Order: sequence, then C-alpha cells, then structure tokens
Amino acid sequence: MTVGTDILLDTSTRSSTAFLADAPRFLFFTGKGGVGKTSIACASAIRLAEGGASVLLVSTDPASNVGQVFGVSIGNTVTQIDAVPGLAALEIDPEQAVQQYRERIVGPVRGLLPAAEVASIEEQLSGACTTEIASFNEFTDLLTDAAWTAAYDHIVFDTAPTGHTIRLLQLPGDWTEFLTAGKGDPSCLGPLSGLEKQRAVYAQAVAALGDPERTRLVLVSRAQQSTLAEAARTHTELAAIGMDRQYLVINGVLPGPDAELPSPATGHPAGVDDPLAAAIRLREQRALDARDPVLVALPTDHLPLMATNMVGLPALRGLLPHDGSTVSPEPAAELPTSGQVAPAHLGSSSGAGHLGDAGLEVLVDQIAADGHGLVMLMGKGGVGKTTMAAAVAVALAERGFAVHLTTTDPAAHLTDTLAGELTNLEVSRIDPAVEIERYTEHVLTTKGTRLDEQGLAMLREDLRSPCTEEIAVFQAFSRVTREAKNKFVVLDTAPTGHTLLLLDATGSYHREVARQMGTSMHFVTPMMKLQDPAQTKVLLVTLAETTPVLEAAGLQEDLRRAGIEPWAWIVNNSIAAASPTSALLKRRAANELPEIDAVRTRYAARTAIVPLLAVEPIGIPALAGLSGG
Repeated sequence: MTVGTDILLDTSTRSSTAFLADAPRFLFFTGKGGVGKTSIACASAIRLAEGGASVLLVSTDPASNVGQVFGVSIGNTVTQIDAVPGLAALEIDPEQAVQQYRERIVGPVRGLLPAAEVASIEEQLSGACTTEIASFNEFTDLLTDAAWTAAYDHIVFDTAPTGHTIRLLQLPGDWTEFLTAGKGDPSCLGPLSGLEKQRAVYAQAVAALGDPERTRLVLVSRAQQSTLAEAARTHTELAAIGMDRQYLVINGVLPGPDAELPSPATGHPAGVDDPLAAAIRLREQRALDARDPVLVALPTDHLPLMATNMVGLPALRGLLPHDGSTVSPEPAAELPTSGQVAPAHLGSSSGAGHLGDAGLEVLVDQIAADGHGLVMLMGKGGVGKTTMAAAVAVALAERGFAVHLTTTDPAAHLTDTLAGELTNLEVSRIDPAVEIERYTEHVLTTKGTRLDEQGLAMLREDLRSPCTEEIAVFQAFSRVTREAKNKFVVLDTAPTGHTLLLLDATGSYHREVARQMGTSMHFVTPMMKLQDPAQTKVLLVTLAETTPVLEAAGLQEDLRRAGIEPWAWIVNNSIAAASPTSALLKRRAANELPEIDAVRTRYAARTAIVPLLAVEPIGIPALAGLSGG
C-alpha cells in the first residue's frame, strides 16, 4: 500500500490488499463502470470467507453479474456458494423487490376495496420510483436488520456504477429529511405508502454508513484519466454524507515488460518493444501522476492486469495475492501466434447481414443515409459508450448534419471526451438536478397558480419528494427525442440497469396514454419512437470479454421484450484487432476471439470492431479518426 505517492507496478508486479486489513462489518466497492468492482468484491468475499469469516456478498446493481462471475444462479434470495464454505450471495433484483413491495401494500386491501381502486393503486406502483424505493428498502434492511444478518461477520456490497450508487447511498438522508419535514399527500403516494414507519430504519442506515468502525468504502479505479476523475468526484460526494474513511484500489495496471508472460520460444519475457504496451504503460503513469490531490491522500492499493477474464473461482482467487507476495504469471502454453490475433482473423463473416470486421465508419455511413433520427448507445458501464457516442456524433457533424449529443448518465464525461467544439454539434446533459428545478418551476407556474396558500404549500412538499426525479428525467428524455424529427440526436445512456429504469418509465407513460386515448385516437409516445427502427437506432456497445458480452445479450433480450430491436453491436477496445506483440496482451487477445465470434454469429445483425488504441481517443480529431475521419 502507498499513501501520498505511487510507483507504477514494475517488474515485481507488487500488489497489496490493505483495503481488506481489519475489515469492518460492511464493505462497499464502488466506482465507474468497467473498472472491476464486481471482480474485486467477489475476490474479497472469497478471501474473507476462506480466512474463516462468514460472509454475505450483495449486489445492488440493477444489472448484476455476480452470478455470472461465480457460474451459479443467484437472484433475489440468499444463495450459498458451495465451492467456498462460509460464503453466500444475494442479488437485489429490482423486479422481484418491486413485486414483494407491491404485494405488501396491495395485499391487505385486495378484496376489501373495489377492483377499480385496487387497479389504480397497482398502477401507481408500476413506475421506476417504486423500483428505486423497493430496492432501497432491501438495502437498508441489510444495514439495520440484525435479525437476519446476524449470521454474517461481513456483508460485502458490489454496487452499481458510481452515479447510481451515490443516489442509493444518499437516499437514507433524503428520505429521512422528507419524512422529518412531514411531507404529505405526495403524487407518488402508492410507492410512499408505509414509508413513515421506515423513519427509524433510515436513521439507523445513515448512522451505519457514517461509522468507519462499521463501514468501509473502497473506490475502485483504473489508471485512466476518466476513471480517476470519477473516483475523485465520488470521494467528494460521499464524504459530504459522512462516508469519508475511504480506500482506493487501482485495478488492471499493465505490468512492466520484465513481468510479462514468458515467450514460449525463449522462456524469457516477451513484448519488451511492443509499442502498444509501452504506450499503455506511459498513459497509465501519466494518469496516476495527474490524479486529484484528494485521491493522493487516500490509502492506495494496486492490482495488475491479469491475462484472463475474471470468471470462475481460480481466476478470482488469483486476483488478490497475499500482501508481500508477487503475482505469478500464468503458464505460457497455447499462446497464439501473431497471425491468430491479427485483424485478418476477424475478416471472416458468418451469417447474412453481418459486416465482419467493418469499422465504425460503415455504421455511420448507414446511419447518415436517413438524414435524421435518434441514435442510442447502450451497454454495461465501462465499455466505452461515451467515447462511441461522441465518435458517432462527431462523424455525423463532419458529414454536415445538425447533431445534438446528450447523455442520461449521472457520471457523464462528454465534455471531457470531446475536449473542443465542432460546427453543427450541440452538446448537453440530462442533469437530474437541473431537470428537477425545471419541472418544479413548470408545475408551480401552471398547477400552482390555481391553488390557495395551503394547497400551494402541499404542492411544494410534494415536489420535494425524491420521486420527482423520475418524472423530471423522463420529461427531459422525451423532449430530446422530439428533436430527432429534424436532426440527429445521439444519446449516451447510463449503464444498463439505470437505462432500463428509464425505459420502464417510458413504458409506463405509454401504457397510461394508451389507456386514456383508447383505440379511436392517433397518438405517438416516446416508446413508440424507440420501437420504430426508421426513427431510432440502438447500438449496443461491449468489450470482447465474457461478462460484457453476456450482459449486452441480456440487455438485447430486455429491449426485445419492450418491442425494441437493437440495430447494431460495437465491440470496443479490441486487443485482438490491435495486433499486439506483448505476450500478456496476446493472451488477452486470444481470449477475445470466441467472444467476437459469438457477437457476430449469435447476437448482432451488424457488427463494428474498434481496436484498442495506443492513445486514448480524447478530442475531436481523435474521435473523428475512430470513424474514418
């Protein structure tokens, strides 16, 4: 561990796990999507359990992949991990949590109230606001309900990507303030039913989160400018609610060339002169040197980039070496030759309609042929949605089209990614705080003008409910989709789980409009636009790794159930397409090939493969280069 200074992992690939030393009861792992939170949380839970502790591993991510990492089905019930005595896991499934929450409220009145009133209550309980509250209640129970968590020495939380996690951890204070102020008759009364009785529970949750003897927050980052900046913002926001005792883990640092996997021909480290590996090391060192001072002050551990994906117990056990030990390189058997991982290997195309190793420019040309429309980029956190969205927007703008590039991601980095301005390109962000203010002002100047003082006071209380954010963000989303009638709107979405909640709100709105309008009147809702490929093209962004591909495939099925068919997939940051000579990178490239083949042959109608670049694609010229500019 280092405090205040860092030395990039060198030939010894030293790695420590000080963040697990004297671990308290609650451990939270959070950070920007794709930094390895789930892998580190799972590996930490294994380490604690194999040290003799009883451990419950909990995922609060709406798009959890803990089950995929362990290779077992987990879900919304505590599941023992048989291969690790003392370890159990739980995924807070939003849909199951909502069903249970809804039944607790509706069950007692079913059969007592008229069917129409019961149906009305159920409709009030069908939105994303209910999903948030239901999942949150399960989360607070884990912090406060000793009756069913007493059996565990440690509860390890694998959280959603940063923006969603900050929202979750702030909610105990938000709801406590809302209830303490005596708010009444809120518009989302259905979801809020019974919240008053939770007042003491929320207060206990606030106390637990702010107590360093009980709770430790571990910020997980990569040695990258954007993820370190995100970690600094997370540190500041969570320190503001009392979670100021934090640790930092820099994950996936590329080892020095002397620590590379040995060459099968010589038995000595290979890839010393690999320009791609050298450029990555230099980029990582510069990012570490330039990180925010608030991170420099944190206790910091480093974990090296591993040659294989973090799926299965052997890989997870190898991720966290014991302090003072070194990371042993994996055997060099079955290293691919350069011909096996060259871009030419990706040129074979299977199935009609596939584009094989087409670059991003081919997709952009096809999108541009429509002249306007909504382009939505979706996927797991950390796969590069923001970069790909910016690249598509820049390419369309340089082709002469008017483009509005915006994002629903709470941890948006569009401005940092673009690092400049471009003719025809408008950039914005759907900021929940701004949208709440806009929505509140609109309601007060419309409905509020017809109310007396008492009614106006109740309306203001209503609007201070945390549920107002759901309505405000949905309205902003609807507003930008309308612009796609006359220009291109490129939407960088939040990580998968958060995006599905937004689509849930869109679907709820569609059903309500359809109910009110009936079959005799023509109407168009945002959901109908998303379902029309002539108006909306959904691009799923993934990495050539097991978990991101499986999650993107799951997202595709969720979208299809909503009547939305993804238009194309983008495999981003492909090492295989970059032709590395470093032995470690070649091993990772070989692991990519089955995933790329699965995308092209099983999942995608169109595929673009974007190679890992020696220089981060930041700035308009670099982004233009991604799409052939």
